Amino acid sequence: MNHHRQLRWSATGLAAITAGLLATTAHAQSGDPIKIGVIAEVQSIAGQATPGGAQIAADEINAKGGILGRKIEIVTYDNKSSSADSVRAFQRAVSEDKVSAVIASYISEVVLALEPWAARLKMPLITPGAASNEITKAIHNDYEKNKYTFHGYLTSAAQAQLVCDATKDLLVDSLKFKTVAIMSEDAAWTKPLDIGYEACLPKAGLKVLDHVRFSPDTTDFTPIFNNIEAKKPDVIVTGISHVGVQPTVQWKNQQVPVALFGISAQALSPTFWKDTNGAADGVPSLAVATPDVAVTPKTKPFAAAFKAKFGTPPAYTGYTSYDDVYIIAEAIQRAGSTDPDKMVAEMEKTNFEGTIGRIQFYGKDDEFTHGIKSGPGFVTGLVFQWQNEKQVTVWPQPIAEGKLKFPDFVKLSQ
Repeated sequence: MNHHRQLRWSATGLAAITAGLLATTAHAQSGDPIKIGVIAEVQSIAGQATPGGAQIAADEINAKGGILGRKIEIVTYDNKSSSADSVRAFQRAVSEDKVSAVIASYISEVVLALEPWAARLKMPLITPGAASNEITKAIHNDYEKNKYTFHGYLTSAAQAQLVCDATKDLLVDSLKFKTVAIMSEDAAWTKPLDIGYEACLPKAGLKVLDHVRFSPDTTDFTPIFNNIEAKKPDVIVTGISHVGVQPTVQWKNQQVPVALFGISAQALSPTFWKDTNGAADGVPSLAVATPDVAVTPKTKPFAAAFKAKFGTPPAYTGYTSYDDVYIIAEAIQRAGSTDPDKMVAEMEKTNFEGTIGRIQFYGKDDEFTHGIKSGPGFVTGLVFQWQNEKQVTVWPQPIAEGKLKFPDFVKLSQ
């Protein structure tokens, strides 16, 4: 009898001790930092800006007491621009480093490789710079499985539409341009971009005379420019990201008489003027922010903080990864937890004024599920043009700092 009572007592005693221990562990854990993994191409300028922007957001949040009384810690992984290295980093971030969310990559192929892992490991993933529509398509087509992925940058389709809107205002209406050649690198993000261009450039008033897709390994653009020039278009609209310096230098050296427009992701880099030895003069590109333009009241203060900390203004992924840390942190705050399903539900309710505009995500019934909304009142993007060593915003009108000016060798349509 006593023996039984003693056993019963031990069980209860044990339960009490265990409960006490668990409470202490939970308390210790609740004080532990909330870790956000950043998987990026830190060898490249855009890649370096990703953990940089994320760190500035974390510092600001921590200075105000953190989230749920816990500090945010950024854990950075160098993916060497490789999908395989990115997947390994993602697995390590989740299993060993116990992150609560991952911000990853401006390369669409990398994000498409990580998306199934976000589903498998139920880990919220947001990209600050990849563009391919395929990312949001996967979420739209199998929401329950892929709902952990968010697209924190404009989809290729949205970018194509914004380029066309700017083309109509700046080239068709103002300069009376009538014809265009499309020149894009062959990559995952440019397939939907080019489909968008093919559809919306004619609607903007430009007849497509030529469409070139070149290998990202191309080093000599002379024959490409020669072929395009022979067709006499008024403008070349680009979709380039992994190249940029080379075609720009050759455009200038060859004195190609055709204006450039569209997207040149390398031109977004603050060092592009220096990298091209000034050949950048007259090169425009779509972007989401530049250091000297108040896209929102947060843009310039962030760019200044980034420059103060790292000695150079941010590349575009700096702005987006900064915003993404806030989006994740606010979702955790509202959820009261780092439970991934609760976080996803709260991230879907995001209504955040970031550095690039007001950020909201499309819902599960929208075509671009978990993509950021673009257009007036949301993220409109902007077009800048390199002029005298500076990125001068030329579109849209409300935030323009100057007018579009092409070098003398460019023949403007009469």
